[in-house]
Amino acid sequence: MTFDLTILVALGFVGLLAGFVDAIAGGGGLIALPVLLSVGIPPVTAFGTNKLQSVVGTAIAAFTYWRKGFVSLRALRVAIPLTFVGAFLGALAVKSIDTSVLAYAVPLALICIALYFALSPKLTDEDSHARFRFAIWAPVMGLAIGFYDGGLGPGTGSFLTMGLVTLFGLGLVRAAGHTKVLNLTSNLGALALFIPSGNVVWPVALAMIIGQMIGGYLGALTGIRFGAKLIRPLVVVVSIALAVKLLVFP
Repeated sequence: MTFDLTILVALGFVGLLAGFVDAIAGGGGLIALPVLLSVGIPPVTAFGTNKLQSVVGTAIAAFTYWRKGFVSLRALRVAIPLTFVGAFLGALAVKSIDTSVLAYAVPLALICIALYFALSPKLTDEDSHARFRFAIWAPVMGLAIGFYDGGLGPGTGSFLTMGLVTLFGLGLVRAAGHTKVLNLTSNLGALALFIPSGNVVWPVALAMIIGQMIGGYLGALTGIRFGAKLIRPLVVVVSIALAVKLLVFP
């Protein structure tokens, strides 16, 4: 597929916006994927191209959170490889299973996440009491959500942030940082299948990567700067927008 320079530049700006939003609250695919489909890229290839363009912005956001001290890679040393495996298996499974059963389950889960983040009085930047042991259950969560992200993907950032906050007691900024690391891993796991399968439009991905590099860095700095008072409402907005999109425009 070929695209003229004007479209590639426009897609670069789409990548910037998607990277900015994704670095704070997840859901960058809500912006990027419909645009990729609108320029005539087939669904599976659009999904692979979206994964590739988003991986750079996610990596920059993850590195920024880590450099600022909000991510413990040591704590994620088991969760990271299991998330990668889950995402690869999810990408493999999506080619052969019927995912229509999730058409209503995923939007319902996203609405529940939005309500929790909107109404819970305990969501702050401070860590709280963990309900489950991080070393044991974070890898399990990474495997499960990685599988989902490799196969479908909408709301992965919201699901990860929700789990890190409610199950393991992380403050919102730390949860956002750890979410970016695991989301980066799941993207790489899916790409390990999509790239060899040829499901990537490289000129489009490279144009959007340039925007993602800027958006991911600025988004991470913004999330760190404003913390829960920005992350909390943005997670609500992104979760509701994803739910509406999946229900009304599947």
